[in-house]
Amino acid sequence: MNLETALKPWSLSSQSISSILEQALNNGGVFSELFFEKASATSVLLENGKLDQVNEGTDRGVGLRVISQGKTYYAYTTEVTEKALLRIAKEISEAIQTSRLNQNQGNEKKETLAGQWVQNHSKSKEIESYQVKKSMREVSLPEKVEIAKRIDQGARGVLPTAVQVTSVVKDALREILVINSQGEFGAHQKHYFQMIGLVVGQKNNRLESAHEVVGGFTGQELLQSNSPESIGEKAAERVKKLLDAVPAPSGTLPVVLSSAAGGTMIHEAVGHGLEADLACNGLSVYQGKLGQKVADTKVSVVDDGTLPELRGSYTVDDEGTPSQRNVLIEKGVLKNYMVDRLSALKFDIMATGNGRRESFRHKPMVRMTNTFIAPGTDEPEAILASTPKGVFIKSMGGGQVNTVSGDFVFSVTEGYLIRDGKLGEAIRGATLVGNGPKVLQLIDQVGDDLDFQPGTCGKDGQAAPVTSAQPTIRIKELTIGGEAPLSDYF
Repeated sequence: MNLETALKPWSLSSQSISSILEQALNNGGVFSELFFEKASATSVLLENGKLDQVNEGTDRGVGLRVISQGKTYYAYTTEVTEKALLRIAKEISEAIQTSRLNQNQGNEKKETLAGQWVQNHSKSKEIESYQVKKSMREVSLPEKVEIAKRIDQGARGVLPTAVQVTSVVKDALREILVINSQGEFGAHQKHYFQMIGLVVGQKNNRLESAHEVVGGFTGQELLQSNSPESIGEKAAERVKKLLDAVPAPSGTLPVVLSSAAGGTMIHEAVGHGLEADLACNGLSVYQGKLGQKVADTKVSVVDDGTLPELRGSYTVDDEGTPSQRNVLIEKGVLKNYMVDRLSALKFDIMATGNGRRESFRHKPMVRMTNTFIAPGTDEPEAILASTPKGVFIKSMGGGQVNTVSGDFVFSVTEGYLIRDGKLGEAIRGATLVGNGPKVLQLIDQVGDDLDFQPGTCGKDGQAAPVTSAQPTIRIKELTIGGEAPLSDYF
């Protein structure tokens, strides 16, 4: 696909784009970029088998970003015309000029030469786009409602006394085109499909809830590997276990994290600290540690946006940079950060395809894609069997992390006591409390399995689709927050 073909749906020419990007650079910008987006989405929500909400719509617009003196200037419009885009380009360039005058700064050298942009863009190479086998956009609304009903039926088949069952079916298509003043452009279609089941149960006036989510960069083929009924069944099974669970112990114990836990801790406690906008600005415990040992030698951490069908994957990021496999930690040594274009310009490092934004209304920032601990060589069954006592975590909930210190707190949605190397009673009300860098040093076994879990990551008010994963791992000691003393169980 050449640029003229990519611009056809937007009724703009490459000459128009050249004029807009050059106008944006007029008063001292060093980099300008246009982000075109058309997003179509549907969301169906059922409460207790009855249709509660249906949201369906299309959003369309363009965002214009200019970088000057390490700062981002951003504006967007839903009026996709050359006139409207030239207007916001002029407004941004005037804002830059005002800022420079106030700071008594001179102009920086532009990253492109006037008059050469049209010639430069012809150097861009086409990147093959991910394809779904059959888009969910081709499925009718009544069929999507039926899928949600099947989630409800699966849950009630396992837990007929459920107080509440919420079933959600979401799908979306983002069509994007990114063009910048360096003569680069990238076009991509991003298909998303998710099925969610949330179940609430009650026993002895105590309520417990659990959820199950599947989804990714995929289409109708997801239904072949994950039946809607199974989503409800898994959530309901988890609730049943929680209703019969004993209070979690409180204290320090070995912890075995199952691969089914999905890597939530790695995403939050480690991943965010390795994003360059934090790691290079004094906001991460990992700043200045490239080349240093930060984890046990069994631990390697990877962020990979190229993996087929996963929710965090794409052909090009929201800045037009090709996605890639980025080894962050290799055998315990910190090798790289995740980098967007702004961080690349500010800190003279290479962009890694991690520039993402929620929509054309938002400026891009560094975000994770599919982030995981790489599989090791230990057998999951042997990891459990070699742990005399502790806690086994099968499912994680939400959490919080301080990227400056690395301290974190996470909730546990499904966990068990470990007694003599075997699973014991299910526990409820557990939290994991610790420090990301210390945990990486305390991992002493890494399984050969890997289980990816889809999610949505929030950062600075923006949401981004991601996936996190890990093999079964053992942490030699970690603080468990619970209601019962250790002496009650060990």
